Amino acid sequence: MQKARLRAIGSSPFVLATLIAGGLGVSAPALAQETAVNEAAGADEGGIIVTARRREERLVDVPIAVTTLSGDALQKAGALDITDVAQSAPNVTLEVSRGTNSTLSAFIRGIGQQDPVSGFEQGVGIYLDDVYLNRPQAAVLDIYDVERIEVLRGPQGTLYGRNTIGGAVKYVTRQLPQEFSLKLRGTYGSYDQADGVLTVSAPVSDLIRVGGSVARLSRGGFGKNLTTGLDNYNKDIWAGRGTVEFGGYGQPVLVRISGDYTRDKSNPRGGHRLIPGQKSGTPLLSDVFDTQGGLNDPKQDVKAYGLSMNVTAELTDKLTLRSISAWRKDDSASPIDFDALPAVDVDVPAYYRNEQASQEVQLLYDNGPLNVIVGAYYLTAKADTQFDVRLFTSFPGLTAFTEANVDTDTWAVFGELNYDLTSQLSLTLGGRYTWDERKAKILRQNYLGGGSPVFGGLGVPFGAAGTDFTGGATFKKFTPRVSLSFQPTRDHNFYASFSQGFKGGGFDPRGVGTNAPDYDGNGTRSDAEIARYLSFRPESVDSYEIGYKGNLMNGALYVALAAFRMDYKDVQIPGSAGCTVGGLPSFCGIITNAGKARLQGVEFETNARLGRDLIGAGDALRLIGSVGYIDPKFREYITQIAGVGPVDVAEYRKVQNTPKFTGSATLNYTTPVGEGDLSLGTTYSYRSKTYQFEVPNPYIDQKGYGLLDASVVYTAPGNRWSIGVHGKNLLDKEYKTSGYTFVAADPKTGVIATNPDGTLKPSLGKEGTLTAFYGNPRQVFVTATLQF
Repeated sequence: MQKARLRAIGSSPFVLATLIAGGLGVSAPALAQETAVNEAAGADEGGIIVTARRREERLVDVPIAVTTLSGDALQKAGALDITDVAQSAPNVTLEVSRGTNSTLSAFIRGIGQQDPVSGFEQGVGIYLDDVYLNRPQAAVLDIYDVERIEVLRGPQGTLYGRNTIGGAVKYVTRQLPQEFSLKLRGTYGSYDQADGVLTVSAPVSDLIRVGGSVARLSRGGFGKNLTTGLDNYNKDIWAGRGTVEFGGYGQPVLVRISGDYTRDKSNPRGGHRLIPGQKSGTPLLSDVFDTQGGLNDPKQDVKAYGLSMNVTAELTDKLTLRSISAWRKDDSASPIDFDALPAVDVDVPAYYRNEQASQEVQLLYDNGPLNVIVGAYYLTAKADTQFDVRLFTSFPGLTAFTEANVDTDTWAVFGELNYDLTSQLSLTLGGRYTWDERKAKILRQNYLGGGSPVFGGLGVPFGAAGTDFTGGATFKKFTPRVSLSFQPTRDHNFYASFSQGFKGGGFDPRGVGTNAPDYDGNGTRSDAEIARYLSFRPESVDSYEIGYKGNLMNGALYVALAAFRMDYKDVQIPGSAGCTVGGLPSFCGIITNAGKARLQGVEFETNARLGRDLIGAGDALRLIGSVGYIDPKFREYITQIAGVGPVDVAEYRKVQNTPKFTGSATLNYTTPVGEGDLSLGTTYSYRSKTYQFEVPNPYIDQKGYGLLDASVVYTAPGNRWSIGVHGKNLLDKEYKTSGYTFVAADPKTGVIATNPDGTLKPSLGKEGTLTAFYGNPRQVFVTATLQF
């Protein structure tokens, strides 16, 4: 069955094209689809060229709230992976998902997706060189060989292949140069961090160039697993990227064939218990980076790879055709010990297997005051998940096994027209029609006597399957966009926009069909009733935004200000809880279309040149800052309470992973030293209180905190070599980023229940699961580069 599914993906013509390309010797990822043509180093922010609207524009001209960070700036700041971007972008959360090493949880303006299981679309689109990553596994991209990262806030869909309801993060790698290039980068630092990156490219002829990068990224653990003896929070990654280019650089046709491969064999990431063991009495550990989870089978192993082919053809001086073809695959083996104890209380070995193929075609027309883009997009994706939930302390050898295969086929047509009504006033009209088809096959089976055979257990099936479901659904939606931009001068842009976003529905892969209500009251549960119970509706959002961008003081000061309001409907809330299946305690998925939320706020960004020639010729002092404020509020949150029925609990719920205040300030001073330049930079970032889930939890919610980073980098003449010292989280702030909770709580207010002796009541297992994961402690490292 699995082989047939893979053949179906590989038979499409655009995938065959990328596979043929692989036969040319391409072995690694997509280098830059579109290069940012930034002005000279130190260029003013408004002069930076971005491709947020699929064409090269100055940042100040783009009527969209967008943050752009160049690869050089990220390297000088010592950025390690894509999650570091959230420190600089207002109202953005990017973090490693709980008990994983490379699965990404992303939120923009209160919209996102925390749960990485199949069946749920992401609220924030992650793009690698314009290729949409359908699943969050292996999406924590490391910072190497990157041209820039763009963060677009608000719904995207009239310009992008996949509609994204909350926003998009674009990771753009570097374009191959026309001359031979060799670059070496090495890093060594605290916790035995040792990274090495080799990047090389060369012209084969006037029309053909080849190149690629190989990266080895490693680090010891921040703590220990006291049960297995393994390092906790370590890093063990090999990665490669490569490309071959035909044409370009003045030629009317450019073809880029790219590939990438990542292998992450880091140890399992164990959580820190926040309460003693409720059955064993196991005390808390003093070091938050230590853990005691005993699960280490299967071994943690994540493989991700893909091929893409990008073709740009200038048909005339006004008309351009683009094609983006891609195939990607990732496989993850993840042992997740929820209870973080040696006991097999809530132990979850899991496999995630994802595969996708996509084809996008764009036609761009540029003729003076009129710019038009029209496009079509197709994606077919397979997301297969298998996992045990082992509850041996509740009943000897009790296991709830789930296998969920969710297939997605989506088609879309989109377009956007921008017309200059006058030399100062321009109108943008866009629209998208999306057609999503979701098919799900979900099996849920209890085992006794050990784990399921899929994970090498000796358990045998007990009772009938709790879920044996096969079904499908189709979701269709037209989403428009309109904006008006007024530029009284070239350096000032006032704009207002309205856009709609859409995220398809689906089926809860962890739901238990036998628990479905008897909707028609006939004493049985029909297939239609089970499908109704397991399914959830699409989300939609109406987004309103007004903003201003400006270059002031002859380019010495760039500012961007945006105010937004989003009316969010049918909000999907995936979750899980303890339940009973076949008379035995078990784990059940719970998906809620909560109702309505209102998300409104303001964002401010600036890049200011405070002075030049402060001490000598060539000195420069620059301040880069951002402030985000958001007021997220549920206006309706309907939940089912046993014996009561549907209840609106909006006043007791919070929007997760969305702090009210985010901000950052970077002060950078550059001065000539000898023949080179010395750059000194420091960044302070702040996030106010963050709720990890919709139900407030005083144990795992994180109060406001700030992080201080600093860097000192010397760059030799002509960028031939550099050496830098970087400090991250210099104040060694201890802060939670995520967690797991399975303790009983009032279904309405969310207040945590206690036993008569004051201990917490477990809702799943006997020990009580309340564990937290933490952001990186203080790290200091040295990075050296050498290039030819």
